[in-house]
Amino acid sequence: MKYDVLIFDLDDTLLDFGMTEQNAFRLLFEEYGLPNGLNDYLGTYKAISKILWDDLENGRTTLSELKVERFKRLFIELALEIDPVIFGQKYIENLGKEVHMIEGVEEMFASLKDFRIALLTNGFKDAQHNRVNGSALKNLFEIIITSEETGFQKPQKEIFAYAFEKLQISDPARVLMIGDSLTSDIQGGNNFGIDTCWFNPTRKLNKTDIQPTFEIHTWNKLAEILKKQPITVNA
Repeated sequence: MKYDVLIFDLDDTLLDFGMTEQNAFRLLFEEYGLPNGLNDYLGTYKAISKILWDDLENGRTTLSELKVERFKRLFIELALEIDPVIFGQKYIENLGKEVHMIEGVEEMFASLKDFRIALLTNGFKDAQHNRVNGSALKNLFEIIITSEETGFQKPQKEIFAYAFEKLQISDPARVLMIGDSLTSDIQGGNNFGIDTCWFNPTRKLNKTDIQPTFEIHTWNKLAEILKKQPITVNA
């Protein structure tokens, strides 16, 4: 192993998306005169959203369709007369204002002085860039790539090919993909032939046939893995 390029996922890897989602929803429902909306509707929304994000990973929908469809289905089920297009756009704007760093991330990045670092996220460009720029992650990444920009999403090979082109690298042995999602980050890295590191802080059981190269539960373990391998930094 001679990794010198580290590609990170963002949501629930570096930033806490659960907290981001809750705050974005709470403020938006309050704006619409539904102060109990978070408690009343979030569970239903998450069930709908999970189906659509699974569809996205499997190529059955697009990000632009998902942006509206999740709220369209929610409001139909709840019999709420709210425009899903406007609501969806406001929700994305709210997401971009929420920054909640996962424990150990800042210390982990402080130890990665000898690596090229990139971000590869299945998400909306404006929200993801705003969250990064509003956090201690600002200026850490050589490049930030979102699925909205590329038209592809993890685990599709095309988004990894896009990242390799932008980073001007061709050797997969130089790259380690790091993220919390087996079906997105780890499967995507495996599909593209690069090593992977599953960030699994809650120690979930892997009930799939997707196998990461490494599994870590705290961020200090990543530094330990990287210290054990010789580093050859190339342009």
